[in-house]
Amino acid sequence: MKTKRRKEQTFHEYFKEWVSLYKVGAIRSITLQKYYVTEQKLQELVPNLKLKELDRYSYQQLLNEYARTHEKQTTMDFHHHLKGAILDAVDEGILTQNPTRKIVIKGKDPRPKKAKFLNQFEVQSLLKVLNLTEDINWDWFILLVIKTGMRFSEALALTPIDFDFSKQKIVINKTWNYKKTNGSFQPTKNESSNRKIQIDWQLAMQFSQLIKMKELDKPIFVRSRVFNSTINNRLKVLCNRANIPIITVHSLRHTHASLLLFAGVSIASVANRLGHSSMTTTQETYLHIIQELENQDNDKIIKHLSMLM
Repeated sequence: MKTKRRKEQTFHEYFKEWVSLYKVGAIRSITLQKYYVTEQKLQELVPNLKLKELDRYSYQQLLNEYARTHEKQTTMDFHHHLKGAILDAVDEGILTQNPTRKIVIKGKDPRPKKAKFLNQFEVQSLLKVLNLTEDINWDWFILLVIKTGMRFSEALALTPIDFDFSKQKIVINKTWNYKKTNGSFQPTKNESSNRKIQIDWQLAMQFSQLIKMKELDKPIFVRSRVFNSTINNRLKVLCNRANIPIITVHSLRHTHASLLLFAGVSIASVANRLGHSSMTTTQETYLHIIQELENQDNDKIIKHLSMLM
């Protein structure tokens, strides 16, 4: 009877129950929010589609409709959310066949790609136009991310107690949930994100003065609700002033990693500094840089070997 009742359910109702059963309390709130958005979109696109009516044809139609207004990668993410619930429905015997088999992912043409990172010359130009005042401001935030490569939410969560000036290290063990009105501390993205980042003596000296009067357990950058767009808008102004490509605050993280890789720092060390769960993530993210470095290494190898007579 239970299986029969489930078959009569609409697809979006089943997905909503599935998210509540398997995802709530098991994944981070930011990730959970993405599943809620998927459920909302599902209800909007196929409000009356019953689970028993879900087959390859109806599922492809659903994805095609979604793809009309979304890029291919976004459509793929939407599909992956739905596929998890669908495969469980197959396992439970609610669906007799897997409707996601041999599915085709479509999507709008992607928007022109923005610059992902700055080169060393452009970074120097950006640093020259920063307005580093005696009190903490967003320009200090930008400088910190450039020099550490930490995630936006990790930098927002920093408190004075996270700075170990004697060892020139910053402890990353939490993030700031800036998407909520009041904001709050929350765990890091994964276990590997809990780490200590070495900083240079100059940055250590600067921040030791900036935060010496701050409350030990309160975020040093957060005074009221923080929006990602606020820092991105400030960064846009600075990039225009420095006459360099306009990038986002997340691109500062990519910039940090690319500078280290071009400087010859090992992939393992870069992965550890960024808090990646594995070196594979680092290699996939910065494949183009790694390939460029390999080409440079090949030139060095050939030049060296040609000198052996």
